[in-house]
Amino acid sequence: QRETPPGPLPGPSGLPFVLSITIGVAYRSQSSEGVSSLSSSPSNSLETQSQSLSRSQSMDIDTASCEKSMSQVDVDSGIENMEVEDSDRREKRNPAEKDSSSSSDVSEDQALQLICKILRVSWKEQDRDVIFLPSLAAEFQKNPRDVYSDFKDLIGQILMEALMMSTRSRDCNPFASLTATSQPITAARSPDRHLTLVPPSSLSGSPMMPCAGSFGASSLSSLGASGGGMAGDSGSDRFTIESCKETEMLNYLIERFDSVGMEERKAPKMCSQPAVSQLLSNIRSQCISHAALVLQGALTQARAPLQPSLLVPYMLCRNLPYGFIQELVRMTHQEEEVFKQVGVAADYRDRLHALAELCEIKFGKTHPVCNLITSLPLWCPDPLSPGTGREIQRLSFLGAFFSLSVFAEDDTKVGDKYFSGPAITMENTRVVSQSLQHYLESARGDLFKILHNILLNGETREAALSYMAALVNRNVKKAQMQTDDKLVSTDGFMMNFLWVLQQLSMKIKLETVDALYIFHPKCRLSVSTEETRLNATMEDLKGWLAELHEDPSKFSEPKFPTECFFLTLHAHHLSILPCCRRYIRRLRAIRDLNRTVEELKNSENQWKDSPLASRHREMLKRCKTQLKKLVRSKACADAGLLDENLLRRCLQFFSMVIQLILRMVEPAYPHVTLPLNPEIPKIFAALPEFYIEDVAEFLLFIVQYFPQVLYEPCTEDIVTFLVVFICSQNYIKNPYLIAKLVEVLFVTNPAVQPRTQRFFEVMENHPLSVNQLVPALMKFYTDVEHTGATSEFYDKFTIRYHISTIFKSLWQNINHQGTFLEEFNSGKQFVRYINMLINDTTFLLDESLESLKRIHEIQEEMKNKEQWDQLPREQQQSRQSQLTQDERVSRSYLALATETVDMFHILTKQVQKPFLRPGKLSCCQGQNTEFVRGHF
Repeated sequence: QRETPPGPLPGPSGLPFVLSITIGVAYRSQSSEGVSSLSSSPSNSLETQSQSLSRSQSMDIDTASCEKSMSQVDVDSGIENMEVEDSDRREKRNPAEKDSSSSSDVSEDQALQLICKILRVSWKEQDRDVIFLPSLAAEFQKNPRDVYSDFKDLIGQILMEALMMSTRSRDCNPFASLTATSQPITAARSPDRHLTLVPPSSLSGSPMMPCAGSFGASSLSSLGASGGGMAGDSGSDRFTIESCKETEMLNYLIERFDSVGMEERKAPKMCSQPAVSQLLSNIRSQCISHAALVLQGALTQARAPLQPSLLVPYMLCRNLPYGFIQELVRMTHQEEEVFKQVGVAADYRDRLHALAELCEIKFGKTHPVCNLITSLPLWCPDPLSPGTGREIQRLSFLGAFFSLSVFAEDDTKVGDKYFSGPAITMENTRVVSQSLQHYLESARGDLFKILHNILLNGETREAALSYMAALVNRNVKKAQMQTDDKLVSTDGFMMNFLWVLQQLSMKIKLETVDALYIFHPKCRLSVSTEETRLNATMEDLKGWLAELHEDPSKFSEPKFPTECFFLTLHAHHLSILPCCRRYIRRLRAIRDLNRTVEELKNSENQWKDSPLASRHREMLKRCKTQLKKLVRSKACADAGLLDENLLRRCLQFFSMVIQLILRMVEPAYPHVTLPLNPEIPKIFAALPEFYIEDVAEFLLFIVQYFPQVLYEPCTEDIVTFLVVFICSQNYIKNPYLIAKLVEVLFVTNPAVQPRTQRFFEVMENHPLSVNQLVPALMKFYTDVEHTGATSEFYDKFTIRYHISTIFKSLWQNINHQGTFLEEFNSGKQFVRYINMLINDTTFLLDESLESLKRIHEIQEEMKNKEQWDQLPREQQQSRQSQLTQDERVSRSYLALATETVDMFHILTKQVQKPFLRPGKLSCCQGQNTEFVRGHF
């Protein structure tokens, strides 16, 4: 069963039934007809779970898979990544299609007005009687069609933003503006019973400090009772309730729940319409779901195990709206392990916060606790085994604090607790992910305070830098494609460390960074001479380093900004990039397992009576079990990796890296002219290759899975970086690195990812790209014929497919069209480019038509039922496997062939002369025409 972010242990057995439930109540929402759910109908198949999880922020390659989930762009170098569809976090739709419950009787505007009226919110204007939602207002102003997928999604966004507004400020209560709601719980069932606010100290603590003048204080009875739960007052019962953030949020949600009933009583005829009835049901269910989160402390802080539930005073006062408790119980009664603490201990954050406060204590310029911590033997222990990365995590003093993680690979119980259940919906996974991210953000903030204070303390700064460098140097194996996870630190550990480094690097000015640092004799980072360089062999590197070290005056003493910048750069290489690769591998595994399960189920008639039936059933069972684990693992990774704030900071830092590299090749940056100096600067040639590769890989990842992050002020730097190095291929030795930069242009193409259209427009209108990009891409199209890799035969088709797609888009730009025509008429690359285009077309048509022929033959055999049944089962399975393979190959080859033929169409329409000359061009075209005619 699934739970939401950290909830407390069960209360004493003597507490009332509902109290026992609501101390650690789980967040379970139902299907669209009831409460929205992370675990809806058990009848939903496992495949549906994985497909729904894979749907958001991704692009798939396989068309068959796309019919079930949103597509993903596969970054494999193989040939099977040709069929690309666009994706979006929220589906674009016509207004009439926004909600399945909409009808001709209730317009969308009327439904929105009803939602705003009941929830007392607005995204259009600020008023004292409503809560203004700035984030939602910005979304509606930017693109109203993409704000929500249906009304249920919108209601969830409204409630979450309203509640998060309350949690973000200790001294401000966003619900206080609701002046018309002087009584938070209307229609009290028992007038002689009253709720009284008391300070949390009298109730054994509260997750948040009390908020003076809060919504709760203004709408409930004024302070009167103290101490216990009840006090007599003029013959009426008085119950105490904590004055805290949770009370403010709970008051709001309970009242919104009750407002639905009031609306139904005021306008019964209108509310009986199916569309309105469904809308009101969604509001009720979302209020319950978010109340469950509040009662757990998931949005603020988990309550102590023995603290009574915040709901108890309302229950004893019998002041809750009708149906509230029933709905809450219905949502949570199936959760058997709801109160169990999983992962870190309940007091983990308290201990971390206490350590952060201790480190802030100082006398004069000295932080005594920082001195004490760094003097401990386990501050930075010496390595004892080959697993140095895992050692420093387990043995160092701060290792345990940095180990907080939501990744399933670090702790499988995380997925079991938060993302298990019969089914998982995207909406509720997003809510849980946001809560986990909020929890991580808070803990990481304390980690930053600890390390920042140790660095501020002059006596301990050296120890802090040595520890930070040790974390990086002992985890260099995390960058390998095949890594033994037992020898390195966990993903969660490295991501927490990265977060802290990003905060430390935020105010660094690039002018203070010494680009020669990684070659400095006092460099703390271990960069092997065997590390692949951008454009230098090992001998070149050793010779240049020897020359450099002969003159010590070329080096300046390393300063903190320089050391922190390069530590952060290498930390990105060892944290966010490995996490991105693992995320992509997991998505492919989910897709492959889905295919396997589907194939086994579709072919059940062939094997169910065979001797291999039990083996196939066992395989099907294993695949489903593995698929379930992967789906949970992906949900955890979504929370840990797809964090918008984290990804934005990564992009901003990589922008600084880009600027540093561009200044190496063009000191006049940002004023860059092409072509660059033919003499490649040695400092650039000697840089590790991953300095540029990491930028390309990260851009590929965010464009596919979180494209909204791409729109930052640094966009201009990124575009300049891509154009400069694609047009300066002699500066980078590895052709596959150039291919990755080209692939970034490909995935940002509006034909592939519509949400990056603005970025692509900046690229195609960039002054450097107008005259230089097309000839450079034509040159690379021909140069990739031979890359030296064993997979070059297939790689070249993928790369050329990317270039052809880019060309088709650039052709629509009038400035680039002129460059095309100029290159066609007098360019050096045109003839070679056309020859390669013709050769590719011939090969692709040949392979595609042959595979189509085999597909047709097998399909005809399968249509003849009698003849097919006479074949041995082994032969049937072999033919079906061949059919699947041929369909996959033909699909990819036909996609490539289509692109090349489209390019031919554009070229022959605009430039006829080269194709009419007697020679190879016209000859090859005639051969292709005869070849296709012969097959049909």
